Amino acid sequence: MQIREYARITTDQSENSFLDCGVVSEATFEWLQKITSSWKGSTPIALINDHRSLTLGSYVGYLQSPAGEGIEIFPKTGFGVEQPETARRVLQRMLKATLGIKPRTADPADLMRMNQPIHEWVFGQFLEELQLLLKKGLRFDYQRIEEESRFLRGQLRVAQQQRQPPDRQHLFQINHDIFSADRLENRLLRTALSYILSACKCSENFRLANELSHLMATIPLAQNPSRNMEHWKSSKLMQSYDAVRPWCELILEKLNPNFQQGSHRGIALLFPMEQLFEKYVEATLRHQLPSGFHLKGQASSEYLLRHTPAGSDIENTMFQLKPDLLLEANTGRHVLDVKWKLLDQDAWQSDTKYRISQADLYQLFAYAHKYQGGKGHMMLIYPKHQEFSQPLPAFYYSDDLIIWAVPFCIEQQKLIPGDWQKHISLTSDHISM
Repeated sequence: MQIREYARITTDQSENSFLDCGVVSEATFEWLQKITSSWKGSTPIALINDHRSLTLGSYVGYLQSPAGEGIEIFPKTGFGVEQPETARRVLQRMLKATLGIKPRTADPADLMRMNQPIHEWVFGQFLEELQLLLKKGLRFDYQRIEEESRFLRGQLRVAQQQRQPPDRQHLFQINHDIFSADRLENRLLRTALSYILSACKCSENFRLANELSHLMATIPLAQNPSRNMEHWKSSKLMQSYDAVRPWCELILEKLNPNFQQGSHRGIALLFPMEQLFEKYVEATLRHQLPSGFHLKGQASSEYLLRHTPAGSDIENTMFQLKPDLLLEANTGRHVLDVKWKLLDQDAWQSDTKYRISQADLYQLFAYAHKYQGGKGHMMLIYPKHQEFSQPLPAFYYSDDLIIWAVPFCIEQQKLIPGDWQKHISLTSDHISM
């Protein structure tokens, strides 16, 4: 099944599955209800025509219930189900940018894998990077072994040896080091590989996972993968692991329900589209910045208020202000706020005011006074789609404080050119990522 974000999921089998509505079995609906119950601001179950219904919200990715039903969720920006290959390609590119992964040259096999559901594509990326790592060689580490042996090697544990009973005096209590591949990072890779082998349905992924599992058969599984990921070492000696690490982390923390809090069987690879879009825009603009310019994500140096409590001489700051992006350019500072909302460039006379949120404008007003001294140019960045394809005319708080609402083309990875370029120094050239 292929739907887009905010689609309605129902158990009414008389309805037809289409872009904004998906029909699932009772078993799958129960599973979805368990997953969405922990989401912040989740929509309660509604009854429509005596059948239960729920909304998945602003999430994209892939769901597969224990009953085997698969649900692919695309962004609500115009491609969706009409162009699933385009939607998958865009999601893959956004995911790579979010994870900070450098792209490789695509061969025909890579292009074929783009047509797979997003979770199979993630499996394929992990297997490809793991295969390259195994060709270079895994990192080994020394491990201290304590054992009872017929032969003396390493160090004799004198205290333990003295306590040996007479009938075991011919055995030695020793400790020694062995050079082994049994280290934390390799155990985590082996655990992710084991999960892929049990969950993937793509024949190519299964073949490669089976081949690699034989090469790593001597390495034990990690006992607590989700907690051990934070102890993954990122030293100079471990640089060869950098490419495979984000895929391993994605599989262990998102794809394998057994490692998640409140574990549910099935596959739940979901991404909040607001965060994904924000990170994607940030990563794209960093590659487009002119030399000498600086882009900071989630700046947090300013506060809305200063306050000195009664009876205290210490002034406190309150209500931290954190704009999505802060551009430091030769024209000064510019706050750039990224919003995953669909504007309507023809709705300026309606009550919706282009569908721009009034709360967002109040928020930007506070950002402007704290980060830009109450003057200059700011930008609201929204996704480009059929109803919002060109930048809007400038909005004026005052003659000295101006906001620009600019569409960002997800597929072409660029801001749409316009009059804003005369005031905010960002190049709009297409740059592949």
